[in-house]
Amino acid sequence: MEVAVTTAFSHNTPIDFIVGTAKRIEAAGFAAVWVPEHVLFFPDYASAYPYSPDGKVPGNPDGVLDPFTALTFVAAHTTTLRLGTGICLVPQRQPVYTAKMVADLDYLSQGRVDFGVGVGWLEEEFDALGMDFGERAARCNEYMAAMKALWGADPVNFQGETVAITNAQFNPKPVQSPHPPIFVGGESTPALRRVATFADGWYGYGVAPEAVEEHVARLTTHLDAADRSISAIKLYVCPNQLRVDPDITAAYAAAGVDQLILPLFARDLDGIDRRIDKIQTATA
Repeated sequence: MEVAVTTAFSHNTPIDFIVGTAKRIEAAGFAAVWVPEHVLFFPDYASAYPYSPDGKVPGNPDGVLDPFTALTFVAAHTTTLRLGTGICLVPQRQPVYTAKMVADLDYLSQGRVDFGVGVGWLEEEFDALGMDFGERAARCNEYMAAMKALWGADPVNFQGETVAITNAQFNPKPVQSPHPPIFVGGESTPALRRVATFADGWYGYGVAPEAVEEHVARLTTHLDAADRSISAIKLYVCPNQLRVDPDITAAYAAAGVDQLILPLFARDLDGIDRRIDKIQTATA
């Protein structure tokens, strides 16, 4: 089982901290770094964040760097570290531009992108972007189909309900063929159905090791309906705030998890070093 980390960079993050963190993550041997996406935050919001008891994002963030910008910068300071969007909010974004950002990052990093996608939860953000929150699932499915067409051979032709592309040229293509691995984030039935429909893997968040089997069983049902096998799907899990030690790490591995993604946050690089040591001890 691989071990990766998830972190976030913002307008409050010194540039040398980003560089130092990226280099330390790679030097420590972690498989990947995953970064989140939100283009807007709000001091007050009615939407419920699904991964905290009070429905609020921990830490009350007021901004994060765009994931593709952050990962391009990280790519320039690393050579082997894989670069994950955890999670790209696909239905909020114009799909041709998203496909372009994914392909460009894969080209510049020489094939190191893992494309984590989701439908989002913050309705206020959708409203500010002029996007219909209620249509986000359908748009996600269509946008992903359009992006796959763009990553394929030229000329590109695609016709959907909201996206129409005719006889277009789109370059560069991703280095990874046919495209970077796609991971769908989420634990709901629709999220697992999306994994079965178009993804290469599942990104579970806040899922305890004893709950992995139940999620995989549900996922397998959807894969059977799509005439696909669970053996074709990578299982990635971020425990979020759940405690992890060597026994729990072993339990995740026994449950079939392919990559365990652990939070890596600190105020300075000495703190990053200490946190990396703790992660390595917990996953030994």
